[in-house]
Amino acid sequence: MSKSLKKDPKVGTGKKPKGSGRRLYTDENPKDTVRIKYATPADARATVAKVRRINKPYARKIQILTVMEQRSKFGGKPEQARIAKKAKESLKKKHDGTKKKSKKS
Repeated sequence: MSKSLKKDPKVGTGKKPKGSGRRLYTDENPKDTVRIKYATPADARATVAKVRRINKPYARKIQILTVMEQRSKFGGKPEQARIAKKAKESLKKKHDGTKKKSKKS
């Protein structure tokens, strides 16, 4: 065998340790993962509905919808990309409205 390899960390940076057999990026907390599905427009709408109802910060929701938008856009699914973009815009409007209300109070 070659040089001794450091044991993979249980949690950490999300990047694989050098010499490790793990993939480049690891999911440090799989329980926290939000699955996105965008094969059909119906799947995209269901994912948008899921993102709206999950209890995650605004930035995380935008991040999830952006991933879906970009993957569907470059995967040749313009309808699903449009659904994700529209959902992001409506989420942003809603967020801006609540932000303004809280500043006035």
